[in-house]
Amino acid sequence: MAQLVTIFGGSGFVGRYVARRLAQQGYRVRVAVRRPNEAGFVRTYGVVGQVEPVLCNIRDDASVQAAVAGADAVVNCVGILAETGKNRFEAVQAAGAERVARAAAAAGITRMVQISALGADANSPSEYARTKAAGEAAVLAHVPGAVILRPSIIFGNEDGFFNRFAGMMGPILPVVGANTKFQPVYVDDVAAAAVKAVNGDAPAGIYELGGPDVRTFRELMQDTLAVIHRRKLILNVPFFAASIMGGVLDMVQGLTLGLFTNGVLTKDQVQNLKSDNVVSEGAAGFEAFGIVPTNYHAVLPSYLWKFRPSGQYDAIKASAKNLRG
Repeated sequence: MAQLVTIFGGSGFVGRYVARRLAQQGYRVRVAVRRPNEAGFVRTYGVVGQVEPVLCNIRDDASVQAAVAGADAVVNCVGILAETGKNRFEAVQAAGAERVARAAAAAGITRMVQISALGADANSPSEYARTKAAGEAAVLAHVPGAVILRPSIIFGNEDGFFNRFAGMMGPILPVVGANTKFQPVYVDDVAAAAVKAVNGDAPAGIYELGGPDVRTFRELMQDTLAVIHRRKLILNVPFFAASIMGGVLDMVQGLTLGLFTNGVLTKDQVQNLKSDNVVSEGAAGFEAFGIVPTNYHAVLPSYLWKFRPSGQYDAIKASAKNLRG
């Protein structure tokens, strides 16, 4: 019988790509998610019964234990960019990762992949980065043979970065930390690395994953505007102003008891934007998996076209302007 891999957060942005690749390699895949009724699409990644979503809350011991029962390997893709309700950084990225690793170890599972993030640092001023580091430490404590993947900003069809900024309305595009550097990495490349780790094709340890290009936030926005054929003023928002804005929005979310969700800008995100998000010199990365990372210029047009003035017809209209009457 084919080996079984449990993917926590397997219907999310990164998880779905991992699930698809594992299914293509013949694994049985258990997709552990909070809302399995909304994750039915993952079944199409394999033959009937090969990929199945199951109910699991990473904050609950019993459901995590049930999700890893009988599995041969585990991949944890769960993470949050902002806190809402009971989904706090500590509960999800630190305690949640520890819970998955502890359950995996108790079940005798020695192959585990933890999707972390570049910038994970126990001493960071950002709680996001601190809890990512705490999650890594907990995973390695319970499963010493685990593989930790630290990707830079991830791009792909369902991403929340390029899609978000491409979809902003108005003549001004505000950015916080215009000079902060990123190393965009393609989601399917991250998934490929995760699957190779499950296969045992790379030794245990921490790997920093970045694409072939290092760009500032401003340059990424310039490239985005070029792809969607729009002209806007890119306005750099000073960190002090952004911190005030994020603090106010966080306060409003707290005062409304979650009725308002701060999906605009949090104070913790401002802290993150103060540091470059690039691969450390000498760090192990894609080369250890035999993967050549994809250039973001080659992928962005395939999904950002919908933000062009005339969408899919933009190129046709531009060509028509050259026709003579």
